[in-house]
Amino acid sequence: MIEFRGVTKRYPDGTVAVADVDLEVPAHRTTVLVGSSGSGKTTLLRMVNRMVDPTAGAVLVDGVDVATVEPVRLRRSIGYVMQNSGLLPHRKVADNIATVPMLRGMPRRAARARALELMDTVGLDRALADRYPAQLSGGQQQRVGVARGLAADPDILLLDEPFGAVDPLVRTELQDELRRLQGELGKTVLFVTHDIDEAFRIGDHVVILREGGEIVQRGTPAELLASPADAFVAGFVGADRGRRSLRVDRIGGRDVVVDADGRPAGVLAP
Repeated sequence: MIEFRGVTKRYPDGTVAVADVDLEVPAHRTTVLVGSSGSGKTTLLRMVNRMVDPTAGAVLVDGVDVATVEPVRLRRSIGYVMQNSGLLPHRKVADNIATVPMLRGMPRRAARARALELMDTVGLDRALADRYPAQLSGGQQQRVGVARGLAADPDILLLDEPFGAVDPLVRTELQDELRRLQGELGKTVLFVTHDIDEAFRIGDHVVILREGGEIVQRGTPAELLASPADAFVAGFVGADRGRRSLRVDRIGGRDVVVDADGRPAGVLAP
């Protein structure tokens, strides 16, 4: 479990990214931090692997204050996936994936074998193993990024808007792939996005932040839709808009789900 205990981050110019945040991220579930720019979601995520250190408060992983752990060792024990994958352009796909296991002392041959297994896990053809990142599509690069994040078999996986730079169809495919992987691997996942639809699609728990790192509401997607805490949350999740207000109409002998404007959203399964 990840715990944020009264964490604040204040920069030298006086900007407060987050202020006195208390939050528990449950183990073996996907928790999504969602908010617009300036809401502090990425700052919170990067506190977990000490890419950002809090000005006050503490971040604990399984009861251990991360401030007591040497940063490089900490980062090698936590999976991290960012937007645009962050792959090393001069290294082949398999070598990118094998980077952390090799840094932790795994022999090169074993690390490559692990990389090939992970390519299978994330749905990448092994024929891509000896290509360079520039020879892959955006979606393939992000899959490599996820494989690299999983390479050391971390308990925790941090994902910082990992699918924001790919087209909508590929993004949906990657979201589905992440859900499948989480179902199989049961990692503790902390995911950052500005897209509430993405948050609802992949999150077991969703935390909504507003500017300055204030947590406005947290809960399951269903709880947030059913009982938004205030007008800000209602507007953010779309509870006050037609696409979230659904009803069932009988059309051609089938129960069709339509939104408030009468546009079809799906068909009820028998």
